[in-house]
Amino acid sequence: MSSDITLAPSSGEPQSAVSASPKTLRVWPALVVVGLYWSYDFVLRALEAEMFVRFLSMLASTALLSLFFIIWWLTNGRVGRGERWACLGVAVVCGVLSALLSSKVGMVAWLLTSLPWVVTIWTIWLLLARKASAQARQLGIVAALVLTWSSFLLIRFDGLRGDGEPVVHWRWTASAEDLYRAERERRQAEVPIVPPITSLTSQPGDWPGFRGSERDGVVRGLAIDADWKKSPPRLLWRQRVGPGWSSMAVVGDRLFTQEQRDSAEAVVCLDAATGREVWAHQDVARFSDDQAGPGPRATPTFADGRLYTFGASGILNCLDGVTGERQWYHDLVSEMGAKVPIWGFCSSPLIVQGLVVVFAESEGGKTLFAYDAQSGKLAWAADAGKAGYSSPHRMMLDGTEQVLFLSVSGLCGVDAASGTVLWQQDLPAGGLMRPLQPNPLGDGRILFASDKEGVALVGVKHEAENWTVSRQWAARTLKSTFNDFVVHEGSVYGFDGDIFCCVDAKTGQRRWKDGRYGHGQVLLLAEPSLLLVLSENGEVILLKANPQEHEELGRYQAIEGKTWNHPAIAQGRLYVRNGEEMACYQLAHP
Repeated sequence: MSSDITLAPSSGEPQSAVSASPKTLRVWPALVVVGLYWSYDFVLRALEAEMFVRFLSMLASTALLSLFFIIWWLTNGRVGRGERWACLGVAVVCGVLSALLSSKVGMVAWLLTSLPWVVTIWTIWLLLARKASAQARQLGIVAALVLTWSSFLLIRFDGLRGDGEPVVHWRWTASAEDLYRAERERRQAEVPIVPPITSLTSQPGDWPGFRGSERDGVVRGLAIDADWKKSPPRLLWRQRVGPGWSSMAVVGDRLFTQEQRDSAEAVVCLDAATGREVWAHQDVARFSDDQAGPGPRATPTFADGRLYTFGASGILNCLDGVTGERQWYHDLVSEMGAKVPIWGFCSSPLIVQGLVVVFAESEGGKTLFAYDAQSGKLAWAADAGKAGYSSPHRMMLDGTEQVLFLSVSGLCGVDAASGTVLWQQDLPAGGLMRPLQPNPLGDGRILFASDKEGVALVGVKHEAENWTVSRQWAARTLKSTFNDFVVHEGSVYGFDGDIFCCVDAKTGQRRWKDGRYGHGQVLLLAEPSLLLVLSENGEVILLKANPQEHEELGRYQAIEGKTWNHPAIAQGRLYVRNGEEMACYQLAHP
């Protein structure tokens, strides 16, 4: 009896069975890597990793995920070579087209969001189609890639939150900048009624610059009712503003801030009581980065009737405080060869010894520049360290007025009159950014934040002709990124990541940690021992400055949107803003 079945030469299986059974695709290596990626992402969230640790980790993990998947896919022997290269080519072409059509978004945020999902969806389809024919599998991959990449055209990326997560909105919704443009056009049609002034002088209770008169975030001589249930802050006005991370200077009846207006950086003067615009000075310049978006970063400084501003693109202005007329200006990029930092120029001008001091890293190695406040002539330039995002800070020590500056290189003290570097405290190399203000505690002690060490205390002494610096302690009990802290009666209050905490100023030991307010900012009302926190989502929280425990007294939603700007308090009024809105609230009732 004859048989129709023939045997394969190397096995006992029927030849017809071999040809009818395609090899099943092994997807487990890709599944393992995708699982490890999302598990690592979950752990980072659970551990509340610092912003830049999380951001760099996201960059590294996304790059490793993409690289491993590409290598695995191109070396997969169970997929035909033509299919491997064709699918990868489709992925690249779709990704490039999606990126080009999403040209207004931050590319880093876009890649961090899109690549993990593209790889994940691709892997899921391979798992579902592992026994399918090559043609069906390939068509499914192309469809999955086209749909996944196309889905990112439906959303708009508006930078990153403090935890490194992208801020997204539907693409067809109006942006905050579009809404502000429309509102500004409506305002221009109105006839503003603003009481005129002929002169402007700073008085006690004003807020003349970044973090107040001493740049320490302390409000002095103001008593408020802490019972917000019975006497909540009263809204005086609220309106849209242009993008930017500038805070506010408030002098008398005038409020000064900076914002982006399309292709121009604008210094804006508002009536403090109503929010109506008095004047605006504009420079053709626009800076934007993937994390924060567009707009100026630094806060205006008022002194002796004049306003000093520093734009994100490097333009230093001196303006008349009453009229906004420009008195003098310098473009530090063209004049000094200064490099525009990755997050823009952030240095709020400091007025000291009749000089205007700003930080900008130049080609010649000088980084701290002092100009005569009246004439605008360069008085001195000093090497105060590299890559800085903080602002110059005034300190009087042993009869010598100094300018403190905290950079990636470390903390230094510069003679305010001559620009001579008197002393410096080097910090561990490799820091990504140090945007926070040093905080002099008296007796030569200076408290400052360090991204690698958390918070540190040094002592500076002047003996004979020499200045010496000694490290007293460093602790990772308070790890701020761009959230300045305040000091009150031996305690430090600020953000450890996105959670508020209290630290002993003498030892660095943590006293308590509570209050999930995101990456916000804090002010101290010294006399009533109160803390006013502005959270990352625009909520205002009132706390008791209690070193024993976290004691919350009240809260309310002040503005909407991502809020990193420092609040300001002047003459009993609280001013808050972000890149979308600004509002004024009456704290102390007349």
